[in-house]
Amino acid sequence: MRSLYSHHRTWLHAVPANWKLLLFALLGTLQYFLHNPVGLGTSTLLCVLLFVSLGPAIAPARKLVASLLIAALLILVFHTWLRQAELGLVSALRLLSASLLGIALTLTTPGSELLDVFERWLHPLQRVGIRTERFALQLAMMLRFAEHFFVLWTRLDDAHRLRTGKPGGLRLLAPLTIQMLVSARRVADTLELRLGE
Repeated sequence: MRSLYSHHRTWLHAVPANWKLLLFALLGTLQYFLHNPVGLGTSTLLCVLLFVSLGPAIAPARKLVASLLIAALLILVFHTWLRQAELGLVSALRLLSASLLGIALTLTTPGSELLDVFERWLHPLQRVGIRTERFALQLAMMLRFAEHFFVLWTRLDDAHRLRTGKPGGLRLLAPLTIQMLVSARRVADTLELRLGE
């Protein structure tokens, strides 16, 4: 599967994966304890500055970020239409900040490092009989498939634009679903062979 991971080295690449995951999880959780638009706006601005500080490394995610901005705007417009403008603003800011943190983590952390972190953090659960190595693998695969979804969507949209000069929109839903199912089947077959050894 293709990855959004950027090989353009940044300061965040040098931070160990466990510290990044812990810090971003705490920052993402913090967004849901902030209800004041001013405080949440300040927190979101910090997340934006962190993301922008990665410089050229954010290039692979530019279309993903554009889609994120459109989604946040639609949420704001929808809630404003329902006369809940403040709730819409809070929801949009939370979406932006949490998603930018997740994208920054994906851009600067290889999947193998995340898998190692999950395995270490979940290791104590083995004492109660939980097979943590498979649970960690499931978490890593979930993150990877979410990333792969957006990479594949971007690739299909680019191909459609080259052919027609227009964005793919909902026309991409069927081929995107088929390709995701094919990818999932291929990965499942590979895992079955590896884990069955």
